[in-house]
Amino acid sequence: MSKVALITGVTGQDGSYLAEFLLKRGYEVHGIVRRSSSFATGRIDHLRKGYGQSRNGLQLHYGDLGDGTGLRRIIEQTRPDELYNLAAQSHVRISFDQPEYTVDVVGLGTLRLLEAVRDHNKRHGRTVRMYQAGSSEMFGQAPEVPQRESTPFHPRSPYACAKVYAHWQTVNYREAYGMFAVNGILFNHESPRRGENFVTRKITRSATRIKLGLQQKLMLGNLEARRDWGFAGDYVEAMWLMMQQENPDDYVIATGESHSVREFLELAFARVGLDWQKYVELDPRFLRPAEVDNLRGDSSKARRILNWSPKVTFEQLVALMIDADMELAERELKSQGR
Repeated sequence: MSKVALITGVTGQDGSYLAEFLLKRGYEVHGIVRRSSSFATGRIDHLRKGYGQSRNGLQLHYGDLGDGTGLRRIIEQTRPDELYNLAAQSHVRISFDQPEYTVDVVGLGTLRLLEAVRDHNKRHGRTVRMYQAGSSEMFGQAPEVPQRESTPFHPRSPYACAKVYAHWQTVNYREAYGMFAVNGILFNHESPRRGENFVTRKITRSATRIKLGLQQKLMLGNLEARRDWGFAGDYVEAMWLMMQQENPDDYVIATGESHSVREFLELAFARVGLDWQKYVELDPRFLRPAEVDNLRGDSSKARRILNWSPKVTFEQLVALMIDADMELAERELKSQGR
């Protein structure tokens, strides 16, 4: 019998890479999607059951982290062995504009899932393993760099505060009820599937469009913020490895390198043969009320216990994203008859 996995946030960057990863390993994979008047399944259509060659592919279910009853029903229907909670309102800057919604989905949504899994385990004598997607943003203005599992949290946004709440609830359910519940504290991870309102994808999308004359300027906020950027495809493997361990625990997943937004800009525009300083303007609308200056992770625990390490370098990541977005920009140009 193949293992069954259930993924919340399956339509997102991480969800799509994780679904691919699990399907290749013979899992029966189910994903939860929110009902919307527009389709948001572009990242996963090639994986869906009944689409193209995917006769045994990804199966989707309507649900929402704000609906505890619906979550319980889906868990009863799918009976997962592993549940990966990747759903969130994950844009840090937008969380300042929608704090209540962000906290409800990110914080209380995790609590609803934990309760649903606990209840399911108790009634059926099962042990559903649960992965909770943490974030480096939880460290915020941390007192040390690099940040590791023992580093105190100092969240600096509604999103980060909600993630801290979700983290400690996951620890609490593990300790109070003996649940197999793990926290993956993932530092920034990007890919060509990253949403276009996130700074890395905004840069690569804009650089390629500017190169082809489809766009004139790129507006950005803080160029000096430093982040530990890795490739999302590498990071979903770490999620899976955490769930295969004998005992549940929490792990920082990171490259150990820190780069500024300015460095990302330089590499991205150089790849298309442009001087970024001629096209980038600063816009205070994109500044956060409380900035996070420098995040860099120490993933030595994951490297030692999980035998995990990142494969894609920072330079390779930027090139990968630029090349994919250049293809997209060329298709856009062609569609305009230019």
